[in-house]
Amino acid sequence: MKTRVAILNEAGLPRPYAQSRPLQIVEVDLDPPGPREVLVRMRAAGLCHSDLSVINGDRPRPLPMALGHEGAGEVVDVGAQISDLQVGDHVVAAFVPCCGTCEPCASGRPALCEPGLRANTAGTLLQGDRRLHQGAVTINHHLGVSAFAEYAVMARESLVKVDATLPFDEAAIFGCAVMTGVGAVTNTVQPPPGSSVAVVGLGGVGLSALLGARLVDAAMIVAVDFSETKLALARELGATHTVNAAATDAAEQIRELSGGGVHFAFEMAGAVKAMELSYRITRRGGTTVTAGLPNPQHIFAVPHVGIVAEERTIKGSYLGSCNPARDIPRYIQMYRQGRLPVDKLLSEHLPLEDINAAFDRLADAQAVRQIVTL
Repeated sequence: MKTRVAILNEAGLPRPYAQSRPLQIVEVDLDPPGPREVLVRMRAAGLCHSDLSVINGDRPRPLPMALGHEGAGEVVDVGAQISDLQVGDHVVAAFVPCCGTCEPCASGRPALCEPGLRANTAGTLLQGDRRLHQGAVTINHHLGVSAFAEYAVMARESLVKVDATLPFDEAAIFGCAVMTGVGAVTNTVQPPPGSSVAVVGLGGVGLSALLGARLVDAAMIVAVDFSETKLALARELGATHTVNAAATDAAEQIRELSGGGVHFAFEMAGAVKAMELSYRITRRGGTTVTAGLPNPQHIFAVPHVGIVAEERTIKGSYLGSCNPARDIPRYIQMYRQGRLPVDKLLSEHLPLEDINAAFDRLADAQAVRQIVTL
């Protein structure tokens, strides 16, 4: 069948993207789903910094690639060996396909699925296949999803069935922003009630982490960003304090507010300077968590002795340390109970044709979560 898709042929094109147009909207051929694969009519897809990192070259991926990894849609066909999804079901995509049998999956850490990592790195679906073609050229899949498209074929292991009454635009952000941000708090470290928390970087993932801090009853939630608009939104969402990261004494402000540093600092910007700030504002005996994805060449350095003498912990969090099949429905239920108001993260809706200009807005930190409606 034919489908329109946003394809990246060359990374690192100059800004503004509205002029250089790194993403080309083209019609391509889409193979039918193979065994353990599903054809999805995409309805909504969120723009995330992980997409931007492929566009600007920070996260090298095999090209050409159909981008987009945060999306929701409707099942229109299923391949062989699938009995738990039917045509008409609504699904959310998870950007790590969890095989369920490798050592990390079997030990309860599906975010570290080894076959899923290999497939995502190679630009294939979980079983190693690619289903998109433009003439004689085979197109790579972005994190097994390729959500910026009218239709997508994905592995069954990349999909979570959700309540069909949930709007697609709201459902989409549970696949990355909510799962990564909330999960980093509630799964990766699980701060005890009464803890002090700082979130550095207030994009969709960072603001989701802030909401996660509210879920665990943190006594102090310090939101940190360069944007006064995002800091205002953070206060609306429950931050007890806000600090502009541009201040030369930002770290000192936070350490003074928290009486020597916070118990848990979450770096969500994917930048070394943000990680350095997060480490500086973590108190002795505290934990610094990073869920940002910087350029692989960027190095974060800390004094070795401080880790020992201050009993510091530095932890990474990928996919929010989530089990998507368990956590996406759980977070959706919390949203519907009013405990996780993630709908307030939605910035605007746009057609697929406007996606390049939308990535300019994301790069300029002018939006939280923009949604392509399909």
